[in-house]
Amino acid sequence: MKNRHRFTIIGGGIAGLTTAIALRKAGIRATLFEGAPALKTAGAGLALAANAVKAFQKLGIADQILSAGRVLDAFVIRDEKGREITRTDSRAVSRKYGLDNFTIHRAALHQALLDQLIGTPILLGKRAISIDQGADGTVVRFDDGSLHQTDYLIVADGIHSAIRRQLLPDSKPRYAGYTAWRSVVDSNGLDGQEATETWGRRGRFGIVPLADRKIYWFATVNAPANDPKFRSMTVQDLMDHFGNYHQPIPEILARTRNEQLLWNDIIDLKPLPRFAFEKVVLLGDAAHATTPNLGQGACQAIEDAVVLADELVATDDVSLAFRRFEQRRLKRTRYIVDTSRRIGELAQTQNTLLAWLRNGLFRMLPSSLNERQLETLYNVDF
Repeated sequence: MKNRHRFTIIGGGIAGLTTAIALRKAGIRATLFEGAPALKTAGAGLALAANAVKAFQKLGIADQILSAGRVLDAFVIRDEKGREITRTDSRAVSRKYGLDNFTIHRAALHQALLDQLIGTPILLGKRAISIDQGADGTVVRFDDGSLHQTDYLIVADGIHSAIRRQLLPDSKPRYAGYTAWRSVVDSNGLDGQEATETWGRRGRFGIVPLADRKIYWFATVNAPANDPKFRSMTVQDLMDHFGNYHQPIPEILARTRNEQLLWNDIIDLKPLPRFAFEKVVLLGDAAHATTPNLGQGACQAIEDAVVLADELVATDDVSLAFRRFEQRRLKRTRYIVDTSRRIGELAQTQNTLLAWLRNGLFRMLPSSLNERQLETLYNVDF
């Protein structure tokens, strides 16, 4: 029955592409619309945790994804002098929960997903701005004036989704209080086996080794929203700001050119009350955009795709499947968004005493506490 319905996906990012793959594996064909004129990725690198790798395994495409990235030995948090605060051994985690701390360039992940969708209609330059739901389905209106009618609509066009704002007018992105720079540089001579994040009073600095002798780095600083001073900062400005941080941070910045810098404020969505709207469903960042502090933004979008396909296979009532998807995802994604935001607030503190107390407390925390959080993140119901 479902393969006779018209399914449409709005958004050609990680959420939309993975959902198209999951539906295709379930025997459901979908047409995908992307607002950009070309399928180019914004961003640099990312880490995928064990829950995302499990999702790709369930879809039967893990080998193709994993071949485009690399697995790291550990994730370590340090202070600005380089002293260890916490360590999570990826090998120990992998033995219990499956492959963890897998890193990949966003462009490589995007291409690996696209390779699975040969033959799937993907229409570019189609930014959805509104919808009309009726008895005969849903009409999508694009910014070029064109219309598209579909039976069922999956909205995966990110945190700034116009359709989500139409359905839930109060669902506006909220600023987390800090801004970020990112880049990818050569790792020759610096090719470590660990992902690290340095927590200092002047901000955070993350280092994530990628495949092909590359390093993805990011830096965050407390700042007013959309501040022109921070928006215009150069590599030299960042070197001056983080100049007293431990090596290899100064060396990594020295390898970065101004034209390689990506800048953006960190934003998320206050958890929504619902994802399902009869014949329309929200997923990915359109439904539950989170700050990056748990490394779960892409992971949750990938989970969404698998859970939605699972529910669509279980019933011929698509609207019911959308509601069941919502029931399975609301509590989990709310936990991710709320916890990630709190960790960011803690990590970004500039108070000397609070930072000292925080670091000391984290060093003393029993491993069982970290284990409980990992269990919550990685034991996902597929």
